[in-house]
Amino acid sequence: MTAPSTFGLSTEARNLHWLLSNLVEEVPGVHSVTVVSSDGLMLLSSDPGHLVAPAGGGGGQGGPRGSSADLATIVSGIGSLTIGAAKLMDGGGVKQTMVAMDEGSVFVMSISDGSLLGVHATPDCDMSVIAYHMALFVGRAGHVLTPELRSELRKSMESTQ
Repeated sequence: MTAPSTFGLSTEARNLHWLLSNLVEEVPGVHSVTVVSSDGLMLLSSDPGHLVAPAGGGGGQGGPRGSSADLATIVSGIGSLTIGAAKLMDGGGVKQTMVAMDEGSVFVMSISDGSLLGVHATPDCDMSVIAYHMALFVGRAGHVLTPELRSELRKSMESTQ
């Protein structure tokens, strides 16, 4: 993982970067992690050096398939789809979603302000461990994701591109 520069960021923003880095480094099987705002914009990324995907959708010069930019797009889409499904089924709020594939898994968890935490993991990951650590992240991050902090995080992501 390429550590993002946190120079000039508020204490809250630096703490969120630290929590995200910790999630990637400490939890076995995690490829990448992203936080996406309720309007679909990436706020945090575990691999800020691979943010811009080329126009053909992944691979090539803009970063590997499964980079955080791709993950952010997927997380936003899954979040929108599951929220719509929950409304159609009168299911209430969506807390988490998991997609298991032959070659990996994607986990999406709601954060209190409508933002989403997304994790791309290996196929042999321990799903319960990843879900547990995601819940810890959400518990620690949810109350600090104010509109001001989201704006600061967006600006810091734009400056890394």
